[in-house]
Amino acid sequence: MKRGLRRFISGLFFALICTVPVQAAEERVEIPGHEFSHSMELSYAEEFSVDYYEDGYKLITIEEEGKFLVVPEKGTVPEELGKDITILQQPLDHIYLVATSAMDLFRAVDGIENIRLSGTKEDGWYIQEAKDALASGDMVYAGKYNAPDYELILSEGCDLAVESTMIHHNPEVKEKLEQFGIPVLVERSSYESHPLGRTEWIKLYGAILNREENAEEVFREQAEKLERLSSEKNTGKTVAFFYINSVGAVNVRKSSDYVSKMIELAGGRYVPEDTGANDSAMSTMNMQMEEFYAKAKNADYIIYNSTIDGELSGFSELFAKSSLLKDFKAVKDGNVWCTGKNLFQESTGLGTMIEDIHAMLTEDSVEEFTYMHKIK
Repeated sequence: MKRGLRRFISGLFFALICTVPVQAAEERVEIPGHEFSHSMELSYAEEFSVDYYEDGYKLITIEEEGKFLVVPEKGTVPEELGKDITILQQPLDHIYLVATSAMDLFRAVDGIENIRLSGTKEDGWYIQEAKDALASGDMVYAGKYNAPDYELILSEGCDLAVESTMIHHNPEVKEKLEQFGIPVLVERSSYESHPLGRTEWIKLYGAILNREENAEEVFREQAEKLERLSSEKNTGKTVAFFYINSVGAVNVRKSSDYVSKMIELAGGRYVPEDTGANDSAMSTMNMQMEEFYAKAKNADYIIYNSTIDGELSGFSELFAKSSLLKDFKAVKDGNVWCTGKNLFQESTGLGTMIEDIHAMLTEDSVEEFTYMHKIK
């Protein structure tokens, strides 16, 4: 009886491991004339995938945005290819980059030279290589996402537009670019719930530029930073991350946002806790100062987000935004920090930011913080 049961279980297990690959193969997209080789390994990213085929062909799939076939420089577009697949013909060296979060990822794989057109002006960049390229003329401003300079884009021979999901507010722009024969890739790194999921998008751009090894090396460095902290105990200390807008409302992250997640991974607890789920469309929310005071006045640490209105250098600038902040526990204890304006453009540094927060919480002695400074 026991022997028969063992045979049944063994047979069932064998059937399962044999059928799963078959099902996966049935779902896999066929590229005529090119056999499937393997898929890119991803640790945290969930919004894209890359499948590799023979002869250097790569199929990129982005959730809700479509499929893109990267065709090698001397390769030909396969016949009878699905109409839902957009062709990216290498070399891709006249890119119109509108998604600001992608610039640092291109920079990290030595891909700045592949970007000819920028959707942000020189003074809007905190990535030095981008500023330098615009200053020298190696890169030119071609208009923001909702008002591109079509004439310039066409005259420069643009071979790919990399947009953020903001382009969906102006679908006519995407349609017009595509009518001109310019493929539009809408990246969704901002929809990744895990901080390193955002950084892992470097692998997608590495695939587009044939620089996968560079991308893997950069990503591994950030992942190792997180791994080193994984054995650390949670400090139990609370952290508020916010800024005060021009009308006096407090902008906070939702409790499931990636910034809140970074605080948790660093060993802290984000407050206010009841800020709702991240619906992806909006990862932040506004609340009145009085409500924020009631929910966050006892936070052990404050991190002021300087991305919008500039970095704070002293308490007087903080109190000018709201005198109620004087009564916060973190202010009385001297545990007030401010982010640098470069934080959200440097997508490759999220592991480093987690290290910064951990050092803040544990009061570790470090020579210099990368993305934050203490307000004194």
